[in-house]
Amino acid sequence: MIVRPITEEERKKWPREVIVRLEKAFADARGQIQPLVDLPMESCVLITSRKDSVRANHYHRTDWHFCYVLSGSIEYYERPHGSNVPPKRVLVKAGELFFTAPMVDHAMVFPEETVFLTLGRNSRTQEAYEADVVRIPPIHGHDHDHDHDHGTSPS
Repeated sequence: MIVRPITEEERKKWPREVIVRLEKAFADARGQIQPLVDLPMESCVLITSRKDSVRANHYHRTDWHFCYVLSGSIEYYERPHGSNVPPKRVLVKAGELFFTAPMVDHAMVFPEETVFLTLGRNSRTQEAYEADVVRIPPIHGHDHDHDHDHGTSPS
């Protein structure tokens, strides 16, 4: 099976808000360790996005992902799939973690060059990714070409 069904037990562990409050970092004389995500997952990808580029404009049937912004910022747009309400816009800055649940239309606009990690429930092999993602018309309200990153498993 390429894509596992979602369980109620799993759903109970998801964050309730887009921006996820980070746990306190463990620090000692050597430096610090910042916990990001402590859930079973199958993928972690590093994504670099150029200024004014757009990613996503899709939803996932079962995949969820946490994104941690290493540098730059993301204008993140989301709304429940099937809704006609305007998407909620959240500006995510470097050092912040955000969460996207399954069945949530989402888009990302990059006002500056940005590097972020995406930590996902499902595998990011192209076969698994394409079996779960559904592309939608742009929801971000910007006049940019949207980017599907064919062949690189976009976030």
